[in-house]
Amino acid sequence: MALKCGIVGLPNVGKSTLFNCLSNAKAQSANFPFCTIEPNIGVITVPDDRLTELERLVKPQRVVPTTVEIVDIAGLVKGASKGEGLGNKFLANIRETDAIIHVLRCFEDDNITHVDGSVDPVRDKEVIDIELQLKDLETVEARLPKVEKTAVASKDPDSKKLYEVLLKFKEALLAGKSARTVELTDAEEKVARGLFLLTSKPVMYVCNVDEASILTGNKHVEALRKAVADENAEVLMIAARTEAEIAELESYEERQMFLEDLGLKESGVAKLIKSAYRLLDLQTYFTAGEKEVRAWTFPKGALAPQAAGVIHTDFEKGFIRAEVIKYDDFLKYGSEQACKEAGKMSVEGKEYVVCDGDIMHFRFNV
Repeated sequence: MALKCGIVGLPNVGKSTLFNCLSNAKAQSANFPFCTIEPNIGVITVPDDRLTELERLVKPQRVVPTTVEIVDIAGLVKGASKGEGLGNKFLANIRETDAIIHVLRCFEDDNITHVDGSVDPVRDKEVIDIELQLKDLETVEARLPKVEKTAVASKDPDSKKLYEVLLKFKEALLAGKSARTVELTDAEEKVARGLFLLTSKPVMYVCNVDEASILTGNKHVEALRKAVADENAEVLMIAARTEAEIAELESYEERQMFLEDLGLKESGVAKLIKSAYRLLDLQTYFTAGEKEVRAWTFPKGALAPQAAGVIHTDFEKGFIRAEVIKYDDFLKYGSEQACKEAGKMSVEGKEYVVCDGDIMHFRFNV
């Protein structure tokens, strides 16, 4: 399943620098607003040490990691919801993503102009929030009369439910709250998905800090943490300029030495991608054979046929059973055959809930 995250933020907060670190695509990075006019798209490999271990044991012809698509969306400004600063186009780009990575400037540097003249990540967050909320309010208010008419005229239960959901969203948005803060039942969630509201998307806040603040943070990071305390959102610290230096190093060993010198176990980019997975409740299972060891992304809680469908729809339609080995068992015994002999391969049916790290082989018939 393709996963797409959009990087948003005000101009000159470090979005394009971060994007460059995340992918091989090189977005222009310069000290002026609207440097990124078209959304740059990069496909990023998801770091997973388990793949390295499986490659060592299986010795396949090739290894295929799972990927995330990152879209670098041009800087939003006040009035974007009304079309200011090419706002409508940028907002349309956000609508197509699964999650939002909101980059906020949390460093001081007189050489880099701030669009509002001073560094204040809480204010910057509110500027973006308001623009997205205004656009969603416009969407909700445009839908309400039509849905109300259908709900009353046809007494259609789905239309009635959608009308109730729209009213809940309208109330929250008018109060300056995002759609994701509205509590919905499972049935309401289902009808709400079709609205594609910008503020219903899960969000991760990325504080772009200077190198000196990467371990301990600073006053700007603390202010932001307090401001989003009730949002149940993840806050990450990344020094985009430092990440750019790490990305330029050629070997894995060089990158690890650089990180160790900074007192870090892994790069901010690796943390960000893993956080994006958690944000969207995604997990990974593996297929492992002589030809290929491969990672596959699936939604947490998926049953075996759904997970099989990630490979091909025919696998889901004709699902018979799944042969499953736990990753830790594979690591312990060293091969599929050894796991079989030790009784560590289970045969699972349609009701099996796939776990993160499962090594799977699907039997199907079309």
